[in-house]
Amino acid sequence: MIKLGLTGSIAMGKSTVAAMFAANGVPVHDSDKAVHKAFLPVSPVFSEIARTFPKSWDRKSQTIDRQKLGQIVFSDAEKRTQLENILHPFVWEEQAAFTALHQKMGAPVILFDIPLLYETGADKRLDYVVVVTAPEFIQKQRAMRRPGMTHDKLAGILNSQMPDSEKCALADFIVHTGAGKAFSMREVKSILAILKDRHHA
Repeated sequence: MIKLGLTGSIAMGKSTVAAMFAANGVPVHDSDKAVHKAFLPVSPVFSEIARTFPKSWDRKSQTIDRQKLGQIVFSDAEKRTQLENILHPFVWEEQAAFTALHQKMGAPVILFDIPLLYETGADKRLDYVVVVTAPEFIQKQRAMRRPGMTHDKLAGILNSQMPDSEKCALADFIVHTGAGKAFSMREVKSILAILKDRHHA
């Protein structure tokens, strides 16, 4: 079974490309959704997050205020590392369970959608990596259309991510999203055709 990673900087069209792989029958694991799951009261790491970041705990609703937590960790590298040390092992376990399930089902290719793939060293656990890219002006236009986005916030996010050019240099495959969906879909299909040949080989 081929384990494929998918990544790309903010507003590059990664979710759209992940959906294209899914439309071509590839099971997709979304790391962002796994992180979301970690904040549910039933999650095994929920109480650890609440204990580690008491200021993010909303006593009235008995939930973790993700916006408050974001503000705490965004400007403090040490706190961000603390949160990552709780979340990353949880996400890895989710990924391992997903892999085991699809291995049993005999899937030839599975895909892991991981925003900070290279930054967290996830590429070492994968067979190939696909990087989603678009021209910088398109990326900025898309990002600025998101609710609550400001130029400062975007600059902060980009600074926390590996530059697009570095990701593209490390990638096994690249999908371009600046030339329309049909073009991107052709690239996705061609990647899958190459992987199918490798799988059979």
